[in-house]
Amino acid sequence: MKATPLASWAALPLLLALWWLLAWQLDTSLLPTPSAVLATLQQEAASGELQRHLAVTLRRVALSFALAMALGCLVGIAMGRLALVNALLDPLLVLLLNLPALVLIILLYVWFGLVEAAAIMAVVINKIPNVAVTLREGARSLDPRLEQMARIYDFSTLRRLWHVWVPQLFPYLMAATRGGLALIWKIVLVVELLGRSDGVGFQLHLAFQVFDVAALLAYSFAFIGVVQLIELVVLQPLERRASRWRRSGVAHA
Repeated sequence: MKATPLASWAALPLLLALWWLLAWQLDTSLLPTPSAVLATLQQEAASGELQRHLAVTLRRVALSFALAMALGCLVGIAMGRLALVNALLDPLLVLLLNLPALVLIILLYVWFGLVEAAAIMAVVINKIPNVAVTLREGARSLDPRLEQMARIYDFSTLRRLWHVWVPQLFPYLMAATRGGLALIWKIVLVVELLGRSDGVGFQLHLAFQVFDVAALLAYSFAFIGVVQLIELVVLQPLERRASRWRRSGVAHA
C-alpha cells in the first residue's frame, strides 16, 4: 500500500510539538521555541536580508552544481569507457575522494585569496569525484547488445547518445544529481562561512558569533525549505517522467 504525500509529513507536527515542549521546559535562549524562530524568519524576510542571502547562496549552488555535474559526467564516462583514462585518473580520483573538503577550501583560499572564483572552485573540485565515480559505474554497465544494435542500424553519434546511452545512464545521473545537490549546498555554506561576506553561510557565522540560535535555525530552515522545494518541484517530476521515457526510449529508436 503506497503512502500518501500527507502521510509522509505526518511526523512533522509531532517533531514541532516535541521541540516546543523541550524549549518550554528548558527555557533557554540556546533552544528557542518554534514561534521565536518563525518571528526571526519573518523579521529577516521583512528586511530583505533573508531573500538577498538566499539568492547569493543559490547562485553559488547552481553554478557549482552545473560545473561539477558537467565535468564529473565527462570524466566518469571517459573513465568507464576507456581503460587508459581510468588508469591515469583513478589515483587522482581516490586522492580527491579522501581529501577533506575543509582542507581543500582552506588551500584554495590561501592560494587564490578570498575571492568568488576560489569559493566556486573549491565546491566544484569537492563534488567532481563523487559524480565521476557514479557515472563511471554507469558507463561500465552499458548494455553491449544495444551498442551492437546501434551499429547495425547505423545510428549517428547524437542518436546513439540520446536513445542508447542516456536512458541507461539516467539512474546514475539522478543518483549523482540527488547526492550532488545535498553535498554541494553543505559545502557552499562552509565556503561562505570561511571566506565570503554574503550568503547563508556568512549569516550563520554572524549568528554563531553572538550565539543567536534563533537566527541560526531561521536561516537553516529557510534554505532547507528551498532545497526541499527543488526536490518536490523539479527532481521528483523529472525522475518520474524520465523513468517513463527510459522504458520506451530504446523501443522507439
